[in-house]
Amino acid sequence: MPLILTTPPSAEPLSLAEAKAQLRIYHSDDDPFVSTLIITARRLVEQRYDLALIQQSWSLFLDQWPQAGIFNIPLQPLLSVVDIKTYGDDDTPATLDPAHYYIDVASSPPRVVLRRGRVFVAPGRSVNGVELKFIAGFGATSASVPAEIKQAMLMAISDWYANRGDQNNGRLPVGAVELLRVYRNRRLK
Repeated sequence: MPLILTTPPSAEPLSLAEAKAQLRIYHSDDDPFVSTLIITARRLVEQRYDLALIQQSWSLFLDQWPQAGIFNIPLQPLLSVVDIKTYGDDDTPATLDPAHYYIDVASSPPRVVLRRGRVFVAPGRSVNGVELKFIAGFGATSASVPAEIKQAMLMAISDWYANRGDQNNGRLPVGAVELLRVYRNRRLK
């Protein structure tokens, strides 16, 4: 079940100025390092909590239609489903009419559910024959990202900046983990 990022976020949840203010840095010598810490903090939070912080586009591929007709979207929050396509043996795509499915954003993880009683033609391609394109994220700008996520990122950046070179094994500080507890995905993997 490959998940491929097709359009990365256009911005980071934190600006360089916000991170530098947290770190009380008033020079530009460490700007490249702090910028890297911002990206690292975002990626770690997204990966650990199955989140997309800033709007980004993804493609989820399956070999066949999902059992029970339910696509579990591995990232949240789900903003929209662009389309669902099947691929023929000759790689020709066919787009599924949106009337044949509905989007369940109330569930965690969010789901796309195929409507019952519809006939879905099996994909002709035996590998990655079904593609679901979707957009996930809290919004297009950093203003959309919840404050507790930004604060957790700032805590991580502060810890990593102060303890650079020390072995932290990719851990978030305890306070950051507590702030992010509400985003912990309880599904079994």
